[in-house]
Amino acid sequence: MITLVRHRVRRDRVQLAIWIVCTALLALFSASAIDDTYGDDRERAGIMRLAVNNPAILLLRGLPQGAGLNAFVFFQIFTYLALMAALMSTFLAVRHSRAEEESGRAELIAATPAARTTPTVATLVHGVLANLVLGAAVALGLVAGGMPLDGSLVAGLATGAVGITFLAVALLAAQFAHTSRGANSIAVALVLLAFVLRGVGDALGTPSEDQLSMTSAWPSWLSPIGWGQHVAAYTANDLTPLLLCVALAAVCTAAVFVLQSRRDSGASLLPSTPGRIVARPWLRGSFSLAWRLQWPTIVGWSIGGAVFGLISGSLSGVIVQAAAENPELEGVLKSLVPGSGTVTQVLISAMFELVGVLAAACAVQAVIRARQEESGGTAELLLSTPLGRVRWLADYLVLGVIAITLVLAAGGLASTLAVFASGDDEAQIGESFAAAAAQLPAALSYLGVVALVFVLLPSVTAALGWALLGVGAFLGVFGGLVGFPDWLRDLSPFTHTPSVVTDRVDLTGGYWLVAIAAVAASVSLVLMRRRELR
Repeated sequence: MITLVRHRVRRDRVQLAIWIVCTALLALFSASAIDDTYGDDRERAGIMRLAVNNPAILLLRGLPQGAGLNAFVFFQIFTYLALMAALMSTFLAVRHSRAEEESGRAELIAATPAARTTPTVATLVHGVLANLVLGAAVALGLVAGGMPLDGSLVAGLATGAVGITFLAVALLAAQFAHTSRGANSIAVALVLLAFVLRGVGDALGTPSEDQLSMTSAWPSWLSPIGWGQHVAAYTANDLTPLLLCVALAAVCTAAVFVLQSRRDSGASLLPSTPGRIVARPWLRGSFSLAWRLQWPTIVGWSIGGAVFGLISGSLSGVIVQAAAENPELEGVLKSLVPGSGTVTQVLISAMFELVGVLAAACAVQAVIRARQEESGGTAELLLSTPLGRVRWLADYLVLGVIAITLVLAAGGLASTLAVFASGDDEAQIGESFAAAAAQLPAALSYLGVVALVFVLLPSVTAALGWALLGVGAFLGVFGGLVGFPDWLRDLSPFTHTPSVVTDRVDLTGGYWLVAIAAVAASVSLVLMRRRELR
């Protein structure tokens, strides 16, 4: 078993390092930025009262526990730290369980004297160690950001406990799905469900008399993220809710071993349905097949874009009120988006930067899907027909453009509906669609560059594609908030999107990004003709 654990650690050393370092940096920079931005008790109390009376803010943040700086930091960032731990753990669990069975590597290990449960035990040990390191890194980041040691340790333990819980949940999900993609979909859906349940519980909670803290409603107690949040780091420092995480992880782990002993390797509890003998007429083409493989993913990213658009359209009135009471909030927003527009315009642009990140992620995933088809051998079957390689890759690029457009349009449409529902100024509708269109060049640049990576360095397409997106999103969206120099922020495509928050729109950055996308995509198509399948 030790050999398998070492193998898993070696295989994941880069991915886990990125997850852990990014999560710790999020804790560090958030603590530092909040300390600099909301250094006054009166300002924090005003923001907290605003949050307590606005369900949308509670849904996105956490459970208020007073206006103290440390409690304010925990309120602002813990749910996102827990979300990252949960996603890291689910991907880790599926990668070393269902994906191993899907590729046939699990069968090779089963042919050795190792017990059948040994790979699962090794994955559990590996995942628990990763979450312990993640929890320690989060605590270290918070301490480095100026937070007290005891509360930071509690926050780190809560983050690690949420990750371990979803490690077990994802291993259980892998028993039901026939493919790693299906197992990941189930596990990620459960993570998002936990986030939503926590948010609904907080939004329906009962505020205190001074409007600075809340007691969450029962839905929050159905969520492992809610359990982690209820430790109330820096105020109560109560580790008792984490016993629920331990209990759920133990139950899921026991269920995994029972179910695994009763099924064949490669089989699943949810049977896969056989496909049609003859494809429908609209499916008899390379593009339609690519669409058939990816439409659920595109719908998922579009829903994410719609959520941010909805928030953009519904929060503008609240933020205008908050900025009037706290002028420094306007400065924070303008550090995110360059320009000289109103608070509403700056908020819309800031929210649609996040929609642009989702659109770029959808484009990156479209190219990664092409790589998965190639590495899985199914692309070779297609390319053994009269279908050419250039046409095959071009179909994925066209699909990427359509996916980007759908995600951005979903954000703009949801923002429009929110404006109508809230009765705000209808001029925001045009500003929302303009902000969505402004994100198109950055997303296209990711599509073209990752396609070029796929052609030149296919084995690192997924790792390099997500790394480029993560770094670009952090520098472009949060670089101003944490005080990065302009030259460093300029490395991100999102910094060069056309600014609509100004009287004179400068499209120069957008033209350059579209040119980079066009050149990279064209070169990738030319080189694809000469490249062997790998």
